[in-house]
Amino acid sequence: MSPINVRRWSWIHKWSSLVCTVFMLLLCLTGLPLIYHHEIGHLLGNDVEAPSMPANTPRADLDRVIAAGKALYPNKIMMYMSQELDEPAIWNLTLGDHPNDEQFKSIAIDARTAKFIAEPPIEGGGFMSLMFHLHVDLFADMWGKLFLGFMGLLLLVAIVSGVVLYAPFMRKLDFGTVRRGRTARLKWLDMHNMLGIVTLVWLLMVGTTGVINTLSDVLLKVWQFTEIAEMTKPYQGQPAPTRLASMQTTIARAEAAEPGMKVGFVAFPGTPFASPHHYGVYMHGDQALTSRLYKPVLIDAQTAEITDRRKLPWYLTALLVSQPLHFGDYGGAGLKFLWALLDLATIVVLGSGLYLWFKRGRTAKAAARQAASDNAGRAAPVLVRGHKL
Repeated sequence: MSPINVRRWSWIHKWSSLVCTVFMLLLCLTGLPLIYHHEIGHLLGNDVEAPSMPANTPRADLDRVIAAGKALYPNKIMMYMSQELDEPAIWNLTLGDHPNDEQFKSIAIDARTAKFIAEPPIEGGGFMSLMFHLHVDLFADMWGKLFLGFMGLLLLVAIVSGVVLYAPFMRKLDFGTVRRGRTARLKWLDMHNMLGIVTLVWLLMVGTTGVINTLSDVLLKVWQFTEIAEMTKPYQGQPAPTRLASMQTTIARAEAAEPGMKVGFVAFPGTPFASPHHYGVYMHGDQALTSRLYKPVLIDAQTAEITDRRKLPWYLTALLVSQPLHFGDYGGAGLKFLWALLDLATIVVLGSGLYLWFKRGRTAKAAARQAASDNAGRAAPVLVRGHKL
């Protein structure tokens, strides 16, 4: 690589890194506890657990489950009901004053007895909520997500430019060399380069999936205004149903239409994931990764007849796949531990990059002061001799 190209790539790497590094450090620091959010939630007592019962205990009728939730808040309407893959004994109900109510109530109902278990704390306070919002949107909703997405793009530019520069800067050294016994700045430069290359693939993957995740609100809006609008077009102009069909019948028909899949969540009429005339039943697989891939089944909320079902578009599939890849929560404790180690290594890379920049600035200022002092020293005798003359 020519010296001119080296300088150009150095400039790109320097400024793309400097602009995004502070935010990337924030994301790495907040992402570390989020890798273990289930475990931390359990330790903090925020997770709801169902009472122990025999494995063959029959499941309660879903209409009874809904009735149990509405009995606690009779003036509210159903918005969503969902089940976690690792907690099939609990139905999580979401109720509100209207289909888009942000002040909703969340209730856990036993899926076997249709009895109330607990009312989980609504996300909005506490340590994990703080970590989540700092990591996802900086408490700025969609605009915060898009800003972090732009920082993620700068990170990808910094990674690519760093790879381009690695070869010419390390051409005289063995791979992974960390020179000791010399200046601290040189040792940290080698450490920065070595860890940067070690974490390269992981950081590219996490950075790319993170950028995709920041587009979630935009992608969902596109899907709602295109495919969902197309799926519900025959119902435009019709009055909303006054009486809803049985949820037990609705789920049974969705499961019959998609054998081998399970119900992930149900969106009730009027919510963003349904329509004023439909239940949106979202089915998923039962494996670690396929459990994140949903297939919507739209069911007439009055007759319980299936009106449409189709796969999600590629951009939503990419979004759903990127989420478990980003947090590494699809491969058990071993993968989480690996993600945590790589996250810590990335923190060192980012922190050392800042250290090197500050150290270089101080060194440059010190050299400038020394040069000015030397010049003044050389000029002084001339003035003295001139004075004598």
